[in-house]
Amino acid sequence: MDVDVDAVADELYGLAPERFTGARDERAARARKAGQSGAAKAIAALRRPTRAAYASNLLVRRRPEEVGAFLELGEALRRAQRSLDGTRLQALSHQRHAVVAALARTARQLAEEEGRAVSEGVAHEVEQTLRAALADPGAAEQWSGGRLTAGLSPPVGFTGLPEKAPVRPRSERLAKQKQKPKQKAKQQPAPEPEQRPKPEPSREAEQRRARAERARAEAAAREAELRAAEQELAEADARVAALERQLREARTGRSEARRALSGATDRAREAARAARE
Repeated sequence: MDVDVDAVADELYGLAPERFTGARDERAARARKAGQSGAAKAIAALRRPTRAAYASNLLVRRRPEEVGAFLELGEALRRAQRSLDGTRLQALSHQRHAVVAALARTARQLAEEEGRAVSEGVAHEVEQTLRAALADPGAAEQWSGGRLTAGLSPPVGFTGLPEKAPVRPRSERLAKQKQKPKQKAKQQPAPEPEQRPKPEPSREAEQRRARAERARAEAAAREAELRAAEQELAEADARVAALERQLREARTGRSEARRALSGATDRAREAARAARE
């Protein structure tokens, strides 16, 4: 039976970094023993993930719905940048910051639930990875595969906002006509019919399309925020339930201790009375 290298990689990148190397070497040795040297070589070449990559992979694997909404937001941001729609980018900017922060917190919580502490530096790398996935479709594909070996970096200067609102250039033909010097009437040939520039797309239609795309992106961002908030609430409820259970157990233990103490006291008194008699 052939070894499925993709399936092995999926399994390995779901492991904590400290378990990765041993499991990888064991899988490579197993493939080599089965006579599949190509698969063994491919498995042995898999790189151990960093802490930031592990947390990012964990987020992708555990929160697929939030990941889908996040990818939609990234596509909306890239469309806005391509169209140089400064107003739309400004509207999406706050959502981008909120969603990146919420998902980075979720990734950190998931890693800590697995017993892997996440430092501030690692948390920053996770945020940078999320920003890279928003800015670049190639980075988004890498991140959403759940097999990162290291954190990703967004393009230099990427903020999600243009420096200023774009200005449409004037027609080169009209600019050249204005630059031509005036000549005397008696030396001018018969004027040619002026060619009018082609009409641009309806501004109202562009605005409607921009509003529709902005609404879709806002809905995706709100959905991601809602899911992150629901997750935080569920985790808080779980912590409260655990504390309440511990409190009940402590109260039960205290009651049992009191009964034991009372019984021991009664027995001690009986013994003292018998000794006196």
